Amino acid sequence: MSYAFVFPGQGSQSVGMLAELAESHATVTQVFEEASQALGYDLWDVVQNDAEGKLNQTDVTQPAMLASGIAVYETLKSQVETAPAFMAGHSLGEYTALVASGAMSLAQGVQLVELRGRLMQDAVPSGQGAMAAILGLEDAQVVAVCEQAEGVVEAVNFNSPGQVVIAGNKPAVDAAMSLATEAGSSRVVPLPVSVPSHCSLMKPAADELAKTLADMDLQMPLVPVLHNVNFSQAASTDEIKALLVQQLYRPVQWVETVNAMKAQGVEGLYELGPGKVLMGLNRRIDRKMGMQAVFDNASLEKALASL
Repeated sequence: MSYAFVFPGQGSQSVGMLAELAESHATVTQVFEEASQALGYDLWDVVQNDAEGKLNQTDVTQPAMLASGIAVYETLKSQVETAPAFMAGHSLGEYTALVASGAMSLAQGVQLVELRGRLMQDAVPSGQGAMAAILGLEDAQVVAVCEQAEGVVEAVNFNSPGQVVIAGNKPAVDAAMSLATEAGSSRVVPLPVSVPSHCSLMKPAADELAKTLADMDLQMPLVPVLHNVNFSQAASTDEIKALLVQQLYRPVQWVETVNAMKAQGVEGLYELGPGKVLMGLNRRIDRKMGMQAVFDNASLEKALASL
């Protein structure tokens, strides 16, 4: 069976994640030790205890989720020989995919996403940006609703048929939410985030990120990685950098990414990392495609049996 590994983004984090897996597999804490050395603080302690309430800070969440995805990947790889046809990740998860595929080291990855989180937070002062999920409308309807609202608000995550996330200035997002309800949306859900990701308000953050990426030494992935912006693999390390910069202020094309993998023969997806967000989305994208989330001992055993 041709399969792909996919990695979740921000929002799947929780205090105590991967604790059970870590008790049985040393690879989990080994990955976190390496990440902690690169960051200069004990990331595993934050993930397990979060005594200071930092896990939901964007510049902490992003390294924590990246390390978690890699911890699951390394644990799986230590048990069975893997041969994914592709890798991909949702938003932040794209960086996890690039680390897993060998395009960048774990240290490079966690340092880069820590910076990314800080730049994103700095780009829009807390309380001024917002995001919301619009359910039950066609993609084109959501785009039209955003165009009708005054101010900056854009469709930024095409997650599954009938689920599109919008982001922008809070008053514009509020207006678009009302317009979406009037247009027949079955549900409009404000998201508990402080950063309006993947919209044009992130352009200043993208410009700063580009400066750091320009000096980074990346490798071509050993496994093809499909990028959020164009649901394609990059032809060079320079293109990888350009796509990561664009990803900050352009939409996550998740439906197209999954469909692109399917078109190239992928029959099953394994979501590596905390939660089951991508598994839920993929059920709505293509119910016939096999999908497993791997995040604890039971799900690991199930994945090992099928690989």
